[in-house]
Amino acid sequence: MINKEGWLIEAEKHLSPNFDKRPINSEIKLIVIHNISLPPESFEVENVIKLFANELDFESHEFFYTIKDLKVSSHFVIDRKGKIYQFVSVYERAWHAGVSSFKSQENCNDFSLGIELIGSDNVPFEDNQYDSLNRLIEILCNFFPDIKKENIVGHSEIAPSRKTDPGPFFDWSKIS
Repeated sequence: MINKEGWLIEAEKHLSPNFDKRPINSEIKLIVIHNISLPPESFEVENVIKLFANELDFESHEFFYTIKDLKVSSHFVIDRKGKIYQFVSVYERAWHAGVSSFKSQENCNDFSLGIELIGSDNVPFEDNQYDSLNRLIEILCNFFPDIKKENIVGHSEIAPSRKTDPGPFFDWSKIS
C-alpha cells in the first residue's frame, strides 16, 4: 500500500536529495527496472543507500572515484533477500533513467518509476527479488492504472546505446 505522500508502507524509507518535481500534468505510466552493485559485483545495499544520499565515501574504494560526481537516485531498491527500500516519493521525479526515450517520448524520468535490483549483468537474480518485484509492480500498477504490462521495461530498452541493465540474467518470464 502507498500512503498519501507517495511512500510504500512496507518499504524501509531513506531520503535521497536527488529528485525534483515532475512536470505538470505528467502521468506515471512506465516502470524501469535496473541493476546496481557498488562496487561492481558487491551485492551489499549499504553503498547504494550512501550513493543515493550523496554520502558515499569515495576513498573507501577506487571504483567510487569514477562515480564521485553522480547525483542519482531511484524510487525503489530491492536487495538480494527481497527487502524493499524507498528513496523518493512516487509523486516526485527520481533521477534514474538519464537520457532516455520510450515510445518516442523523451526524458523517461518525467513519467516513470525506477526500481533497482541489487545485482549485475553477470549473475542471476534471487527468487526473493522476483517475489518482491512482482508484489511491488502489482501495488504500483493498481495505484497508477496507466502502467500497463508492456510499460514495464529494462533500462536497456529506454537507453539502448548507454545501458545494458537489468542484463542478460534478468528473467522476464518471472515477472507476472
